[in-house]
Amino acid sequence: METPQPPDRPTPDPLPMPPRGPQAPPAAPEGPPSYGGPVPPGGWEQPIAQASAGWHGRPLASWGSRVAAALIDWVILLVPVGLLTIIVIGIAAGSDTGAVVTGLLGFLAYLVVAFLYAPLLMARDGARNGQTWGKQAVGIRVIRNTGEPIGFGFAALREIVVKGFLVGIASSIIPLIPWLLDVCWPLWDDENRALHDIVVSTHVIEA
Repeated sequence: METPQPPDRPTPDPLPMPPRGPQAPPAAPEGPPSYGGPVPPGGWEQPIAQASAGWHGRPLASWGSRVAAALIDWVILLVPVGLLTIIVIGIAAGSDTGAVVTGLLGFLAYLVVAFLYAPLLMARDGARNGQTWGKQAVGIRVIRNTGEPIGFGFAALREIVVKGFLVGIASSIIPLIPWLLDVCWPLWDDENRALHDIVVSTHVIEA
């Protein structure tokens, strides 16, 4: 009598072998990741926020404070004029020639003082850099847009060459109008700059 044989079992399929060679990266998900927030205006291709234009530094000095500082500086510079006038009047009583010579020397000395007054004071180090005595009194100062301190040469360029010569020459051709434009320009400039500030790239800020 034959012994019954067990039924044939199906042979399991062999496990698939991983492909050899470099593999392609997985496909990137379509669209931006979902975070539940609204889509920015203009779609995801547009920047979400943009920096606003204009001055982002320290608070700017007002037009009134700039005018007040200029008036104080003018009063300070008038002091040597008054002293020279008294000296000339005293000498004139004794000698006409001496009065003329003294007057010329006094005028030249005043020009030197007037030209050097602002550059020398503005070139001071530390917290007083960019300040005349008038600006120091009202609490404002001049700064360069580059962030560098103001040296004597740069202060002379701003105060003597641009404010003095260029504006002065223009005002001699067209009386007063260039000077008034320079003084009043901060009233409508979005960064409170005068024309000479724009030319030399400076701002006047609260100290």
